[in-house]
Parts: sequence; structure tokens; C-alpha cells
Amino acid sequence: MKHGVIHLEGAESSFERRGGNDTRYDPTYDPLVSPGPGQGKQYAPTYWAATAGTAPPDDGPVTQDMDVDVAIIGGGYTGLCTALFLAREHGIKAVVLEANRVSWGCSSRNGGQGQNASGRLSRSQWVERWGKDVALKMHDEIAQGFETFKSLVAMIDCDPQPGGHFLIAHRPRIMEKLAAEAKVWKDVFGYPSELMSAEAFRSEYVNDAEAAGALHEPEGIGIHPLKLAYGYVRLAREAGAKVHPASPVIGWETVKGVHHLRTPGGIVRARAVGIATGAYTAPGLHPSLHSKVMPILSNSMVTRPLTKAELDACNFRTHQVLTDTRTLRFYYRLLPDNRVQIGSRSAITGRDAPNPQHYELLVHGLQRKFPALQGIDIDYSWWGWVDVSHDMMPRVFQPDPKESVFYALGYGGNGVSYSSQAGRRLAERIAGKGAQQTLPIFTSPLPPHMFAPFRRVGQRMLYHWYFLRDEQR
Repeated sequence: MKHGVIHLEGAESSFERRGGNDTRYDPTYDPLVSPGPGQGKQYAPTYWAATAGTAPPDDGPVTQDMDVDVAIIGGGYTGLCTALFLAREHGIKAVVLEANRVSWGCSSRNGGQGQNASGRLSRSQWVERWGKDVALKMHDEIAQGFETFKSLVAMIDCDPQPGGHFLIAHRPRIMEKLAAEAKVWKDVFGYPSELMSAEAFRSEYVNDAEAAGALHEPEGIGIHPLKLAYGYVRLAREAGAKVHPASPVIGWETVKGVHHLRTPGGIVRARAVGIATGAYTAPGLHPSLHSKVMPILSNSMVTRPLTKAELDACNFRTHQVLTDTRTLRFYYRLLPDNRVQIGSRSAITGRDAPNPQHYELLVHGLQRKFPALQGIDIDYSWWGWVDVSHDMMPRVFQPDPKESVFYALGYGGNGVSYSSQAGRRLAERIAGKGAQQTLPIFTSPLPPHMFAPFRRVGQRMLYHWYFLRDEQR
């Protein structure tokens, strides 16, 4: 078993070409304690960064003061889609400010699983929290969001792997819960699914040795995360948006309703600001975000390409996206080049992220599922931060109706697909056309994390409890 090293050929940023500061990737970066995400930093050593090809043209770092109608802070999926829909649907040409490289955070480190979901709550939990009527409207919104995502994927060369999504029971006792969820999907939402036995799943799709059965939903697409982001850049700029990497917002002052966003290269004066920084939100960026998002680490790795014998031994017959039912879930799939990508939750702090034990935990998870891959070389390994809200659901919201500041955050690891719709909804709000957005995720702010200074103590205890519940009960 070896841990590979990658070289990001063709990924040189315009900032580096112009002679910037230290752009080395910092593996211990931690949003809760680091002063900021940096400026022009290199991508994490992901398989995606190694295989995305040459980055598309951008507009370079901010080099002078400028006046704009709208500034979007964050150049990931949400920020780029917000700029795209502002231009395409509202005639507003926004400026996107990204601290490092385009989609440097969650959008280039995720597992590439586009699911018909957003946030961490299931559809049955929507009914419990909001009642049937609101849950039905939420289902329609998420479904519309998946259609938005599919329409964009169809325009971008991002190695799509359609077919649906499998939720895999990691213990026999979970099958009863999956059956109950499938009944809610059918009876309440009219959403089709197929519940299958362990034998059927293992013989027809993939021989996951832990699988005690599975629930299949028809909507789900695997994508190449960074190729998707590069496509968003192209589409946004073609529509008239400007994308400025290596331009972190290091100061923010509002004067007579105009937001003065200070970057190392100049002040961007904007009449409206959209915040789309995910888990990489810098401390103190804006008061409305204080203690509102909990950054959670997720580890990911990619094997070398599997041989035909290994594919046969694992009985890999599907390229669909797969997720198991652990609270600290494993998500995985077979990539187009026959590598296996697998990810799960990781360390508590950035300082502890490089600890080999987190890498070994992921390797052990792969081996439990696929004993035939014992000892296989791991060519890529990385980690990144996920934005989790206190109530496990995202928000697209204007925190103060008197102030032209808006945010879209809190996807909880399910933002690959819904981020495109969140960008569309954020664009509507910025353009003053969001009155029709009446769902709770649009009409209430992100709830604060209680006891924020001690939340990582609580996280450690929760992780211990989740492990006991997932593995030993």
C-alpha cells in the first residue's frame, strides 16, 4: 500500500504567472483557527486536480479599485452559478472574488456525487420537521435543483456517470429503515425507488462485502468535480461575469449602503454582495455568519486503476454513485478509468488532518468492502472541509432586509448538485426577485451553533457515539 504524490501539470494559475506570494498548499489549514484561506494557494493534491487538464482563462487577480453592481465572495460551484444565473436570467454582470484558485475549496475536493438531495435530512425527516405540505414543496425544489444540475452537466465535459444512486445498508438492521424510507418516498412524494436484497445488489451491481441490501433511487450522477467547476467558469464568463482568483476579501466596510471589499490588489465597491464561501468562510468575514457553519473534515482517496481480475473479484458492474448508511458514511464509486474513489469523515482539527490514522481508517474501510483490494496502491489522498449547519439543512438567505448582503451555505456534504440551484436562488434574491421563495431554507437564517467555543469537544463525543452506533450495535 503506498500513498501517491501528484504533480498539477497544466494547473498554473494566472496569479503565479504574475509573480505572487507563497502559494504552497497547506494541509493543516483549519477554518476555525486559521486567519484566512490564503491567497493564490495551490489545489489540494486531488485526483481531480491532476486530471482536470488546463484551467480555463480567468480575469486574473484584482489589481485596482473598481465599482461593481454585485460582488460574489467565493469561486466554487455556488459562487460561479450565482454569477452565471445573474447574467443569464437577470442581466446583471457580477464579479466573483476567489481567495485562491477557482473552486479551491469544497468544489475541487468532493467525491463528485450529484444526488437528488441537499443537507443531511432525509425526506421522512422533512415531514417530521415541517409537515407534509412543506415537505412536498421541498421535494419539488430539490427535484427542480437536480434538473438545473443536469442541464448544466449536459453542457460541460465533466465525465458524467448517470444512472442513479444506491444507499447501501451496512448492517442487516438498517434494511427496515430503508424500507420505511422507500415507503415514504412512494406514498408521500411519488418518488420511485427499488429496495433490493444483499444477494441481488451484490450480484447485479457490486460485491460490497458489507452490504446487507440497498435502496436505489433513479436520480444520481457522478461527475469530475474540477472539470465541472472549470465548465462553470467558462459559462459564467461567456455570460459576462468576471472571475478574479487570488483575490481574498481581507476587509469589509459598508459606507452609505455600498460595500467596500478590500482585497490585496484593490477595493471592490459593490452595491450588493453574495457570500458563497462554504466551509472555507474566513473568521469575521461578516457578522451574520458568526458561529453559523461548522466546518467538518472529509477524507478521500483514489486507487490505481483496477485490473480486469480485480474488477471481476469485486463484481463491479456499475459506475453509479454509492453511499452507505453509516452516520459517518462512506461514499464511493468506480471512476471512468476503473479507479475506485472512496471517502468518509476524518480528523476533528486541521492540525491533526495529516495524521496517518485517518488515512488508514479510509484504507481499512475500502478493504472491508472489497477484500480483493487488500494492499492495492493508493495513488491520490486528500482531505477538505464540508460546511454543516446546526440543523443539517442549507440556507439561501438575506440576513438583514435593510442590507444588500446574501448568502448560500450549509449543504452538509450534499452540495454537488444542489449548489447549482442554490446559485440560481441566490441570484434571484440579489436581483430582488426572491419573494416567491417561501420554503424554510429561504425564509430563516442559518441557526447558530450553540456553545460555539466548545463545539469541537462536542464533535469528538458525537463521533465516538456515532462509531459505537454504526459499528457495534
